[in-house]
Order: sequence, then C-alpha cells, then structure tokens
Amino acid sequence: MDQPKTTRCLVLQESQTAQKDAPVYHDVVMVENEVPALKEGEILVRISAVAFNHRDIWIRRNMYPSVSLGAVMGSDASGVVVSSTDGSDTLIGKRVFLVPMRGWEEDPRGPEQKFGIIGGTAYPVKGVFSDFVVVERDQVIEIPDHMDDVHAAAWPLAGVTAWRAVIVKGEIQKGHHVLITGIGGGVALVALQLCVALGANVWVTSGNEDKIQKAMSLGAKGGVIYKHEKWGVQLGELMKKTDPSAKLDAVIDSAGGEICAQTSKIVRDGARIVVFGMTATPKVSFTMREVLKSVELKGSTMGSHRDLINATEFIAKHSILPVVSDVIVGLDKYAEGFDLMKSGGQVGKIVIKVSDEGKGKL
Repeated sequence: MDQPKTTRCLVLQESQTAQKDAPVYHDVVMVENEVPALKEGEILVRISAVAFNHRDIWIRRNMYPSVSLGAVMGSDASGVVVSSTDGSDTLIGKRVFLVPMRGWEEDPRGPEQKFGIIGGTAYPVKGVFSDFVVVERDQVIEIPDHMDDVHAAAWPLAGVTAWRAVIVKGEIQKGHHVLITGIGGGVALVALQLCVALGANVWVTSGNEDKIQKAMSLGAKGGVIYKHEKWGVQLGELMKKTDPSAKLDAVIDSAGGEICAQTSKIVRDGARIVVFGMTATPKVSFTMREVLKSVELKGSTMGSHRDLINATEFIAKHSILPVVSDVIVGLDKYAEGFDLMKSGGQVGKIVIKVSDEGKGKL
C-alpha cells in the first residue's frame, strides 16, 4: 500500500478545566499527526486493536514517572505490517503485536539499558493509540494462530508481567498451591491462566464475589473477599477442605501492605511472595516471622523481550486467550474506555477495535 501521510493519534495534553487546588489531571485528545518516513530497520503497522492499562489512568492523573505532554498514549496494540524498508520483507501482511517496552532484551536479572514502557511518557515517547505506527522491525512479535487481533492487543503488557511473576520469580510448578490476589485485573487473570495451565492449584482474593466466580470458571479452586479483616484465616479454612495439609507455595500479589501477615499461617517454609504492584499501600511489612520460615519476598515488574517471546510460545501451546472485559468499536470512542477503567468494575482488559484489517481467528 502507499504510505499514509497522516494518522489519527490520542495524545496527552494539559487539562483546560483543572483547578489549581485540584489534583492534576491531563486530557487526552484526538489529533492528526504526520506519519514519519520509514528508516532502515523500521516497519509500518496498521493498528487493528489497542488495549487500556491502569498506567493510562495514572498518567492522566500525573501519578506516573516522566509524564510527557504531547506524547501519544497507549502501550498495547495489535495490527498488520503493511510496509517495510525492505520490499521483500517476510513480515509484510503478517499479524503482529507490538513489544510494549524498551531497554530490556533478555537479561534475567533486569534491564540492560534505560527501561521504559511506550506511551504517554518522555521515554520512550511513541505510543500506540493510533491508526498507524512506525516501529522497529525487531520490536514486534507475530500473533499466534489461535488468537484474534482483539485478544492479541490485550496480551503484551499483562502477559509479560504475569509471566515474570509466575514463571521467573514465582517458580510455579505442577501441584503447587498458589494465591493470586486482586483477581479481575489483566495481570492477575493471566497469572491465573498460566498457573492453571502449569497444573497448579490456584486460590484468589477479590473485593467482589462475581470476580471470584469468574476466576473459578477459569480454573481457580476458590477464593475469599479481601475486605474481611481475617481473610487469610478464611482462605486457610477453604484450602483445608480440599487438602487438610495444604500450604501455599507462592503468593502472586498486587496489593502490598500486610500480605505477609495475612498469609503467615498458610504459607509453607520457603514460600515465595512475589509482589508486582502495591495498590493497597506503597510498602510491604516483612518481619522476623517471615525470616524464621525462610519466606522469600520478591519484587517483580514487567519483563524482558525474551520473557514476552517465551510467554507467547507458552500461550500458543496451551491455546490461552487473555480475558477481555469490553470491546469498544472505533478509536474515536476512546472516552468510553477511560470511563470503564475509572469505574473499576471490569473483569479483564478493555480493548478498542480500531480497524478490521487483520481479524485472525479464535
């Protein structure tokens, strides 16, 4: 196809209505941007679908590092490669999703260079909420055959984060008992799916009974409401109903706070508590109690390009589809997505279907 001259993009701008004494809150507006000419090693992707992440809300609230006004928003997208500097490029016509981060290729310990997640920030600045995106050829991954473009857009950021927490840090294996907190979010749901595919026994917490039921439909053994003061005791009683000697081998947590105290009586010696977020409070209490049980507290964030490739191969082998809560048709309906994100009631990812260029199959 002829290279388009312009593309619609959702960009961050300073709010025109925010009051000086109110929390800083940035607007998102649709603009027409020029499509840059391709440089050596770059490809042009026609975007089929994009997905929201909680970081998009945090960026708009100015609660994320290096927020950059004028930057294109969005980290997750799928699409079709329509052009390359190499006319015989085998990627042309292929369905792909974009790698959502830069600076971390394969080191299992952490990023080799300055690390950043694309969209809305100063580094790297290129986001994906757009009709067309120019991207480095080596920063896309082909979509598995079992996955359509909507689910592919919902996969990358949540997928690599969950893989890192479950496989690399959690070391989950068949038969392990695993607790995943805050079920309902994209990362937690993928973590659940990965653990179930591995043959682990998964338990969950949520503030909503419907989300626990959804988790059980995906293979969880059961769950408890974390709003109860002694939910850890309740979970222990629930676990004993299936196995009187059951203890947690690992906890995959997104809340922080008193996760160690809540689970202290139901984790086995040497258990791993993997924290990939702190939505409850920005700290974790780790005491001598955990030291005496040889409990390992591990921080986990995102993952490498290699992690994402490994995770994608795994879901292809097991035909796993990330859970999609809502599909919005049309990039111009972006405000609906932000409203759904702010409501917090979704189970899974919120996706905008941008075009029908590459649908794929379920």
